[in-house]
Amino acid sequence: MSTQVNFEDYDVGYDIPAKPGMDESDIQTPCLILDLDALERNVKKMGDYAIEHGMRHRAHGKMHKSVDVLKLQQDMGAAVGVCCQKVSEAEVFARGGIKDVMVSNQVTEPAKIRRLAEMPKFGCRVLVCVDDPENVKALSDAAVAAGTQIEALVEIDCGAGRCGVSTTQDVVNIAKLIDSAEGLKFAGIQAYQGAMQHMDLYLDRKEKLDAAIAQVADAVNGLKSNALECDIVGGGGTGSYYFESASNVYNELQCGSYAFMDADYGRILDENGKRIDDGEWENSLFILTTVMSHSKADQAIVDAGLKAQSVDSGLPFVYGRDDVEYLKCSDEHGVIGDPNSALKINDKLRLVPGHCDPTCNVHDWYVGVRNGKVETVWPVSARGRAY
Repeated sequence: MSTQVNFEDYDVGYDIPAKPGMDESDIQTPCLILDLDALERNVKKMGDYAIEHGMRHRAHGKMHKSVDVLKLQQDMGAAVGVCCQKVSEAEVFARGGIKDVMVSNQVTEPAKIRRLAEMPKFGCRVLVCVDDPENVKALSDAAVAAGTQIEALVEIDCGAGRCGVSTTQDVVNIAKLIDSAEGLKFAGIQAYQGAMQHMDLYLDRKEKLDAAIAQVADAVNGLKSNALECDIVGGGGTGSYYFESASNVYNELQCGSYAFMDADYGRILDENGKRIDDGEWENSLFILTTVMSHSKADQAIVDAGLKAQSVDSGLPFVYGRDDVEYLKCSDEHGVIGDPNSALKINDKLRLVPGHCDPTCNVHDWYVGVRNGKVETVWPVSARGRAY
């Protein structure tokens, strides 16, 4: 799908970690690799789930920041579009041909609002979240000036403690303003409970979502009583999508990490007390790293340190091995506990990052592998687009 990349213009080891057709053993490290078989299974599984439960799935692009991965999610996982967190990030997907693009966040700075208002000219539907009445007028003015339409959702704080209003009356008041504003269209409610996604226990997550669902249901009923219908009642993450799907309130999921998995998400438990990376989802994203020193018998040093990953949610773990352990890291070095001296210089290891989203944001490329060969190399299209 990376038809825009002319690999003849890139040198392996300087511009890019690998090229299609190379052996996996020759990939330059540290870099991100994708197990394409596992990725495709994850993507198809979520798409099938959404369809079977009468839900739309809007894949969360802020996780992978890749137009190519999003197109895979549409083609194999029936994703209806993308949600992003920043205007420039959303524009990458719009420019990349995605036709339904949501900024699931507030856009308040005038220059950003103007840029958002121009985005429909790429031929896509554009949506944004609102939690401030004054923001409605600014968005309306920009859409009118650009000659475009922006669809707006009222964001509810249903437990995450971030953006969003907290009462049904506030939802109704802002929705009415949107509905009557020139250049805007009321699209519904954004209600993502992000604070509970990583809670270990299924029942603890359910308790938080039960409260969120009740709050959102009240808001939907309040809107209906004012003749305002929601096209979208959106939310749902990798740690909760089954609750929203069974709610009879939500109609759109916005999952991200399910496609790649990471160490922090993988450890949470399903309804039967089983880790979700042990059957529900598969690890498809890895930091490929190389042993570059083994001067101490019980530890090896690899080339994936802090600059190759985010450790905000904990250290990575070594995939597929229980005889070695990633112990600590500095800028350019990772220390691997190797009590049996099993590793050798230039051995490669797959690391599962602690947190996939910010880890992906420090890399330029995904190297897609299948059966020991590099099949594709995709740019991290929206890397650095944080405006």
